[in-house]
Amino acid sequence: MPTEEELFAAVDSLLEDQPQLPPPAERARLREAAGITQARLAAALKSTTQTVKNWESGRSEPRPPRLQAYLRLLEGWAAKYPAHGATAAAPGPAAMSQPEVPVTFTGPAASEAAETESAAPVKAPAAPVAPQRPVRPAASPATSSRRPAAKKAARPAVDPRFPHGPLAVLDGDGSAYGTGGIVLDCPATTIPELVEWTLRESGLGAPKLNRYGKDSDPLVVLTAAAAVKLGLPERLEGHEERRSLRLPEDHPVVKQVGRAKWQLTQRGFGPWARIYRKAQGRERQCVQLAILSWDALDERSWPGVADMEPADIARVLGVYAERVITPRGSTAVSGLELMTALRPPTKPERDEETGNWVSAYNPGSLGTEPTDPAPPEATAEHPVVVNLGWKGGFLNEEAYQWVRDVDLLTDEECTLPYAVGLDLNTAFLAAAARLVVGLSAPDHFHTPKFNPKIPGSWLVDLSHIELDRRLPSPFTPDGERPTGPAWYQTHTVAYAAELGYDVHPIEAYLRRETGAYLDPWHDRLKTAYVDTLADLGVTRDLDDRQFLAAMERHQDVDPALAAVLAAIKATVKGGVGKLRERPQGRHYKEGERWPALQRPTWRPDIRAAVISKARVNMHRKLRNMATMTGLYPLAVLSDCVVYPSPGPSPLDFLPYAASGKPQPGGFRLGPTPGLAKLEGVQSMLWAVGLMEKGLNPARHIKGGDAVLDEGE
Repeated sequence: MPTEEELFAAVDSLLEDQPQLPPPAERARLREAAGITQARLAAALKSTTQTVKNWESGRSEPRPPRLQAYLRLLEGWAAKYPAHGATAAAPGPAAMSQPEVPVTFTGPAASEAAETESAAPVKAPAAPVAPQRPVRPAASPATSSRRPAAKKAARPAVDPRFPHGPLAVLDGDGSAYGTGGIVLDCPATTIPELVEWTLRESGLGAPKLNRYGKDSDPLVVLTAAAAVKLGLPERLEGHEERRSLRLPEDHPVVKQVGRAKWQLTQRGFGPWARIYRKAQGRERQCVQLAILSWDALDERSWPGVADMEPADIARVLGVYAERVITPRGSTAVSGLELMTALRPPTKPERDEETGNWVSAYNPGSLGTEPTDPAPPEATAEHPVVVNLGWKGGFLNEEAYQWVRDVDLLTDEECTLPYAVGLDLNTAFLAAAARLVVGLSAPDHFHTPKFNPKIPGSWLVDLSHIELDRRLPSPFTPDGERPTGPAWYQTHTVAYAAELGYDVHPIEAYLRRETGAYLDPWHDRLKTAYVDTLADLGVTRDLDDRQFLAAMERHQDVDPALAAVLAAIKATVKGGVGKLRERPQGRHYKEGERWPALQRPTWRPDIRAAVISKARVNMHRKLRNMATMTGLYPLAVLSDCVVYPSPGPSPLDFLPYAASGKPQPGGFRLGPTPGLAKLEGVQSMLWAVGLMEKGLNPARHIKGGDAVLDEGE
């Protein structure tokens, strides 16, 4: 039998090995007493603001080596700023007013939660027990305690079927970090066990976005350590294009999935893997995995997210899931999936003869069957084009890439000191608002009378229209005047008529069934964009000067929400691009059908309609600006335009009325889609230098002089 001294010695060694932190409220008190912000502390510890916030609320605990550094700092502060009238273990009323445990459970979970020490990470029960109050993503840190919090609309109650939110980020220690700061214990050591745990015990998932849609499948994001623990390689290597990388069929994990009677989709086990069984009744059995170390989160769409702590990754993806959709792949894939989730192709309908419920077409949707495009709407490799031997040309509705001829610059313009770039907020999203598109297959017409209300493709000669050469042509992406008959989308032809010119189509492919298919997609993404900007301090009530100042610092307010904003913008552009996804892989042969053609959402005509309307909207603003101010652009690239300016701010050249309000019709500053923000400022000499080299200043307005020796 061990002696009492031996036992005490063993316990003392454990105490020495495990540093004891003060309670969360005391940590916050000490930091505030030292006058240090959460952001500054996070920078010192090479962490994130949200992670520090989690430490001070008891949602999570620091791990070595940050644990020892954090403890040393707290001990130093405690010596300088001892608690007055209370011990460190007894926080004052202000601290007590903020709950240390973010989730309250009923039933068996209540006793389990009560036994958990406040200084330990919050571990939610394995069974999906419904919480008493909604589990919400952690609030973004405020930049100033004096600034009033923005009023938020009440969030919907948590679906009792999914009490722990839409997703979790799994680390190598078996901790699954969910939204709202919760941490679940995941005992899985194999992929099949992880799938079973996710579906049976985790309480993860999200309700459908439309009454006729489907619930979102739960998403589990794997860190590199979690991937290795589950038998996956840390990196996915191969000789194919990055997007097509996947595990080989004979990999042990793929075999495990098959032996457990689970299936993989045709895309196999790649960075975004879907593992499923056929649904039993109404219950879906599908889990999506995203492997961080396999580049599941592209840096361009999710800047900095893959390098964040698991809790912060869960926060970023959770906010995106709440405001947009549970990620289902790249932001482009999620943008396309959002269209279908908001406009499901079918709805239940009772059969009048049998009385049974059957699946019927949902009006306003694209249906369940793919539709071949008209030949001019397709791409050169499309089977419709190859099989017909089509030689009649194609739609060329693309965004602007235009630079004004240097010879057209005036002496007055060249003497202006600055070139100022304006960027339109989510221009494609603004163009999708109230956009009527075709819902049915195209019909062919010869010498039709033009009708601006009918979506379709028109063969018409617009080469006779001569406009000011200091502006790009509204009819071509490169801004050059058309040279003869060409195919145009309805909005482009309608703009020619708006300018006062007669249009006489030679032929057309038009659609009889039409609708504003993208309206709910536009509305949801617009709300997500505006709300996220507001969380970053850019609200609608700011005047133009305040707006420019807020935009200048918004990226630094909260890196997590800044990443959400970037993902929302990428969702818009990527979703529109997916409507005309080209074949992938070096083994493709022209004329073969590729997988994307099997989707009802492979609709190049809808993509053309969005881009056509966006380009026409841009030209209309350019023309109005010239009328109101006499200023002409130096260059345009998609949704960015560069103007010569007497000062370094858009306020120096944008048109304002005597009352100080922006003039309608031109570019206006603001946080909503279609309004403008500052893209960058350079010298006029810099811009002219690029133009003389054949480069586009709008592409490089952010980069500065470093691009002068680079190509496009």
